[in-house]
Amino acid sequence: MSMWRRPGRDDARTSPGGGRRRFVQWSLLGVFALMIARAFYLQIIDAPFLSREAGRQAVQMIQEQGHRGMILDRYGRPLAISTPVDSLWGNPQLLLKEPAAWPALAHAIGWTLGQFRRALHAQRHEQFMYLRRDADPRFAKKVLDLRIRGVASQREYRRYYPTGSADATVIGFTNIDDQGQDGIELAYNSWLSPRPGHATVIRDGLGEPIAVHYGHTRPQRGKNLVLTLDQRIQYLAYHALKKAVRYHGARSGSVIVLNPYTGSILALANVPSFNPNTRADLDSVYYRDRAVTDVIEPGSSLKPLTVALDLQTGRVTPHTLVNTSPGYYWVGPDKISDVADFGLIDVNHVIAESSNVGASKIALTTLTRRAMYANFRRLGLGHSTHSGLPGESPGFLAPPGTWEPIQKATLSFGYGISVTPMQLARAYTALANGGILEPISIVHHEKPVKGRRVFSRRVVLEMRRMLEMAASPVGTGATADIVNYRVAGKTGTAHIADATGYHRHEYVASFAGFAPATDPRLVAVVVIRDPTRHGYYGAQCAAPVFREVMTGALRILNIPPDNPETLMAQTAGARGTGHG
Repeated sequence: MSMWRRPGRDDARTSPGGGRRRFVQWSLLGVFALMIARAFYLQIIDAPFLSREAGRQAVQMIQEQGHRGMILDRYGRPLAISTPVDSLWGNPQLLLKEPAAWPALAHAIGWTLGQFRRALHAQRHEQFMYLRRDADPRFAKKVLDLRIRGVASQREYRRYYPTGSADATVIGFTNIDDQGQDGIELAYNSWLSPRPGHATVIRDGLGEPIAVHYGHTRPQRGKNLVLTLDQRIQYLAYHALKKAVRYHGARSGSVIVLNPYTGSILALANVPSFNPNTRADLDSVYYRDRAVTDVIEPGSSLKPLTVALDLQTGRVTPHTLVNTSPGYYWVGPDKISDVADFGLIDVNHVIAESSNVGASKIALTTLTRRAMYANFRRLGLGHSTHSGLPGESPGFLAPPGTWEPIQKATLSFGYGISVTPMQLARAYTALANGGILEPISIVHHEKPVKGRRVFSRRVVLEMRRMLEMAASPVGTGATADIVNYRVAGKTGTAHIADATGYHRHEYVASFAGFAPATDPRLVAVVVIRDPTRHGYYGAQCAAPVFREVMTGALRILNIPPDNPETLMAQTAGARGTGHG
């Protein structure tokens, strides 16, 4: 009889193979349990976090910039525009996985391999780093053609200034993020700045973009800004000034040209200047708008304003006689001097000969301290012109209660008061337009703000005749004459002062005036600071710049001559160096 029988459960328990099977079964059950637990954790407990991370890696919101608004001159010529550039960027997390591509990429963007490696590791936890900004689109294409995973480009804009250094101190410049840093670019940054838009970028599993979707916030370009500047006159003024500063070895210079009936700035040039298209030389020494930030003691170019105030009182007329002998005048212990003994002269010749003695004697006898102070303030001296240009100085005019007789006397010929060239030019508009002081403007407005009367028409006509004489061969400003035009203006020469006192051999030379004298259309002020060669008087340094700028500007604007019978030969022999 056979002993064979079917194996039972007891055999499975005792069989070595059965034990292994049970171990495997229990192990699989454990693994399944862990998987279920992990799935529960991932799907239920950690789901919000994972969803956010997946969305962050697959869907990314990026900001897109628009065009910055253009800056234009009064005729629509561009002074500042934004040109498209490409900025190359990379995803450090992806680039770290492509070490074989590092040498080629570093070379293409102009980095050393060591620089690239250090930058990559420093931003290894980020998904964005700039590789090259403001790149020419053709350059960017060459880099992108390397087809390195994790490298891409985005469109940005770089500011370009067509006129370069000619108006750089006025227009200013932007930084690499296209934000205004100085000048008009800074003052009107919010107006010019674009409004950024937003786009959604969808990426694949390797992090590469596969689609871009724009929402309702597309980028909006900034608004254009139209200035009162005339690009042609600006260019002319800058180059005439640059030539004069170089010829006289001067520290700096400024030129302002205004429309006397609106206060519009047609040209505002400063030397030194800079090239705003190259950021290598951006230094405050070069980009300061000296015409509005730097103050001077104007010297004799202030005399016409003082004499106009004297005439306004009615106590003197152009023919009132003033004794200037013996060429000096004592005010207490202080001595006021002229360059020569002019003797007994009338008020007309006080201006034409630029007599300090005559101006101080008239002021001391016709004006009280408070009246003189109040009238200077009404002319815009001692406070800002509110031109809208950054960094404008208010100048300085001490309160009348602090004036001694000598301060009142020296104020009459432009010492003891600090003004900007802009303030001086604005004050001269009142002598050119019939007695109205106009508000200064650099931004074009359809309806200019009206000014206020500061001189009567009678006084203005009397002063025009005096200033014509001052700019004629018998006056100090003969070098400002313009062929076929009658010119009215006054030279100024003053010692430069600082906290230690006046410098004996440092001067500021100036000329302020307008043309045509019979129907003034343009006012200009020229300031040359610290000329060191070929003379230092206003007649030698500043008046010739006035002549060159005005000659060109009158032709550019097609303003008809008011003295067509004048010939160059008639005045050439009469020109002298003058004084003032």
